[in-house]
Amino acid sequence: MAHCAREYDRIRTVLAEADADEPLTAREILQLLEAHGESFESAHSVATILGRRARDGDVTVIRSSPYRYRLEA
Repeated sequence: MAHCAREYDRIRTVLAEADADEPLTAREILQLLEAHGESFESAHSVATILGRRARDGDVTVIRSSPYRYRLEA
């Protein structure tokens, strides 16, 4: 579980640096991560990490097509 926490921290840090105020898709988040030199397996892995954090209230999942994710402060 510590591994997932580190991955979430990497995502959160990049989104904060990118000043991403609006909800983003997992693919958009993956593109931002790659642009900042962070390597993730796929958009699906990003979505999985964010979905797990949504259970704790750290992330809001907007169930549209496609899903969008907003990290809570």
